Amino acid sequence: MITFDPASLKTRLAELESAMGEPGFWDDQRRAAEISAEHARLSRRLDRYDTLTRDYDEARELYELDGDLADELDAHLRPLEQELGRLREDALFSGDYDAGDALVTIHAGEGGTDAQDWAEMLVRMYLRWAERRGFKAELVEASPGEEAGLKSAAITVAGENAYGTLKAERGVHRLVRLSPFDSAHRRQTSFAQVIVAPLVGDEAE
Repeated sequence: MITFDPASLKTRLAELESAMGEPGFWDDQRRAAEISAEHARLSRRLDRYDTLTRDYDEARELYELDGDLADELDAHLRPLEQELGRLREDALFSGDYDAGDALVTIHAGEGGTDAQDWAEMLVRMYLRWAERRGFKAELVEASPGEEAGLKSAAITVAGENAYGTLKAERGVHRLVRLSPFDSAHRRQTSFAQVIVAPLVGDEAE
């Protein structure tokens, strides 16, 4: 089970701050940028945890003073539970590029026009999902299909843990439905391939 570990977070922040205080830290611009970005990311995560802890302690003290506030406090604690879940989820992203941005490429596979329509549906789904998640998503390339949909498309998704969150989407996605492009409305199986890659600087391997 993955848990959020504030003690380990504080230890890592101390290590990063020590590195940032070394003479000549900015001589290696790439290393300095990576360390600074990690420090900022972990600091935000720890600040979120401290805020959650403070809000929970305040709610508990209010309940001890007046038990009649239980229903009101329960409604107050619900979003805190959701935010704690997000922090636990963040702990899953430990890969080299998990914390960074992502490039999502979608290619229509077998299924003709239905597959191209399915590819476009996936593009819209990822764009809406990214917006709800608080990521910044941009459609940077789109190749229209012959009759409808898209042959291929590329989306950049920017935000904390964007790549770590999206990398599980890699693979072939299948849709089975009654085809709106078939005059007989026969059942059609369509395929689209989703490729997720980290967005990294030009200096990366």
